[in-house]
Amino acid sequence: MPEQVSESPIEMSVKQKDAGAERVTINVKVNGKTHTHEIEVRTLLVDFIRETLGLTGTHIGCDTSYCGACTVLLDGKAVKSCTVFAVHADGAAIRTVEGLVHNGELNALQKAFADNHGLQCGYCTPGFLMAATELLESHAAPSEAEILKGIAGNTCRCTGYQNIFKSIRAAADTTRQGQ
Repeated sequence: MPEQVSESPIEMSVKQKDAGAERVTINVKVNGKTHTHEIEVRTLLVDFIRETLGLTGTHIGCDTSYCGACTVLLDGKAVKSCTVFAVHADGAAIRTVEGLVHNGELNALQKAFADNHGLQCGYCTPGFLMAATELLESHAAPSEAEILKGIAGNTCRCTGYQNIFKSIRAAADTTRQGQ
């Protein structure tokens, strides 16, 4: 007779929680593609993007909303996806860092970050790119103060931010010149 293995109290607790978790269906457009998924109501947007959709460019850095590595655009506005429940994005358009590439080519901002050394380890870069995307879409020629405000809430532990500012200014210049 096979030996029956009992579950640990932790495993039983997780199963009980998961068994009772309310599930809903959401419809979102992510990087231009429509997705319909059934999810638990407690699922964070960052987890939905990474785990359900497999888009891992959106990073989880701090789990406290401090660092901004999880920044995405939700209906055109930069949000920290670790602070938003996925159900609140139902019916919305979401753009992640993967959505910045066009026809396999980096966009002007991504090129500027590479050309101007706006990144070092790169962990925070997706969040900065998304915050700067929102900024540049609303300010074609942002001032230093507008750049500072636009990337506020995004933290980099490797750089002194000078090259991030330089990259954003370079992208704005390139975009205005139509390159």
